[in-house]
Amino acid sequence: MNNLKLKLVAIFMVSGLVFTSCEDSNLVEVTDVAEVVDVISDEEAIALVESEDISDEVDNIIDDFLYDEFTLSGKDDASKTDDRFGGMPDCVIKTVVIDGTFKTVTLDFGDGCELPSGNIISGKIIMNYSFDLELQIITVIQSFEGFMFNDITVVGENTIVRIKENENGNPESTKTIDMTLTWLDGEFVSRLGTKTREWIEGYDTKTWGDNVYLITGNWTNTFKDDTVCSAIITEALRREMACKFIVSGIIEYTKGELTSSLNFGNGSCDDIAVLTDSDGVETEITLKRRMH
Repeated sequence: MNNLKLKLVAIFMVSGLVFTSCEDSNLVEVTDVAEVVDVISDEEAIALVESEDISDEVDNIIDDFLYDEFTLSGKDDASKTDDRFGGMPDCVIKTVVIDGTFKTVTLDFGDGCELPSGNIISGKIIMNYSFDLELQIITVIQSFEGFMFNDITVVGENTIVRIKENENGNPESTKTIDMTLTWLDGEFVSRLGTKTREWIEGYDTKTWGDNVYLITGNWTNTFKDDTVCSAIITEALRREMACKFIVSGIIEYTKGELTSSLNFGNGSCDDIAVLTDSDGVETEITLKRRMH
């Protein structure tokens, strides 16, 4: 607990997204290897979206929970109904342990709970935090225990700074992310970066489907083969929880010497994005889930 309290004193900035590993080929000329390795494939773009699903859905559960911590902080825990947790499965078990000004909240999804999106999560999300009601800030050390998102194992520790109102009057969370995702085939990606999520609609209702977020940030991803890929959101991603996909925004990727971008569209709820490579060639990507 002493180490945890020391961590909670520090307030960091947050976020993240990911790709699959960059591939090499022994069948190309040496002069072409760098270019082949640096190209972002369609599968990598799809894996990026899948990884963002993990980040967003976990973040939305936490944001929903922390919003009630602000609004109901003057009441005892028995009064903190889960009614507004439209995105939290009925099978989740919440436990709360209080130690002075610090609180530990564990959300236990057991062997598997289905989210409204159809994704299956299992294991535990653990939140150790303290809050300053005067400044309207909550600082959270968030970790996982035996946590899986569908077939992907998620480990790591994130630091979240949650404010009740930003300059626009909206709730906002900034997360410093340090986590690793591992697929069933043994492939994994470790990512470091920051992500800020501004909750622009739906925070004043108990309806999951009307939640809307604007997401900004940048991150790096290190894969099993030690390849490093970086990304930055150049146009804020818009995530509407009524839609299974990001509806707009642009992410710029850099692998080696090449830069590509992924455009999620004009706001329509569809499974289409456009990947533009460093030569300006556009490829339409269908944002389906990657096979594990």
